[in-house]
Amino acid sequence: MIFERLADSLRTAQPAALVTRLDGPQTGAKLLVHVDTAWGDLGTSGLTHAATQEARALLAAGQTAIRTFGEDGEPVGMDVRVFIQAFVPKPNMYIFGAIDFSRAMARMGKYLGYTVSVIDARPIFATKARLPDADNVIVAWPDDFLASAPVDERTVLIILTHDVKFDIPLLHVALRTTAGYIGAMGSRRTHANRIEALRRSGRSDAEIARISGPIGLDIGARTPEETAVSIAGEIIALRENRRGGRLIDGTLPVHNARLADAML
Repeated sequence: MIFERLADSLRTAQPAALVTRLDGPQTGAKLLVHVDTAWGDLGTSGLTHAATQEARALLAAGQTAIRTFGEDGEPVGMDVRVFIQAFVPKPNMYIFGAIDFSRAMARMGKYLGYTVSVIDARPIFATKARLPDADNVIVAWPDDFLASAPVDERTVLIILTHDVKFDIPLLHVALRTTAGYIGAMGSRRTHANRIEALRRSGRSDAEIARISGPIGLDIGARTPEETAVSIAGEIIALRENRRGGRLIDGTLPVHNARLADAML
């Protein structure tokens, strides 16, 4: 039954992870995980739950890995290894604007497991030589490109153009998509001006609230590399429904609240 469901997932291009237990009396037990459902049993409810959450995290990154848990799903010990095989295309990261910050962000996006495309209307800047870590370097007007680009809930849109003639048309298109993250570079004043322009053209406050601007977490980033870390942190925090503060100041479980529940 699990392999039939996996075949259906592959046929319909639905992201899925096949989890196989590698140790203990239930060696070979299978679990099939989708974004919102799961089928199968790895031997204990705690292990099944923990592996399900880890499989969803790997699905979000499009990665396959071996993970180790305790028999009841504890994140410590060396009792049980599980092989989590993700069947999902890498998510897309679209970076708009071929600037120094884009080069650092493209490198970071590759580390995070994205297919990275950098888009700029200026051919003198949009070159593979300037952006060697990008999978694709595309010369096009940003809004024209995004209007026909594949976008889903895992897609990340990073707007570094910092130019109103690019930003506003691009944000109009971005807000019509289902992208999971829309971030725009600029000062607070620049972003306030963007918000006013979007409101004047009919965008609602709920739509505008989807934009992370100024982009990134408040870590005092200055260099392109530090800014890329800041943006990456915000992408991960929003994906995991976290605020992105210091762990020492927080009260939530370090990893995942649902994973912690499974260990109680």
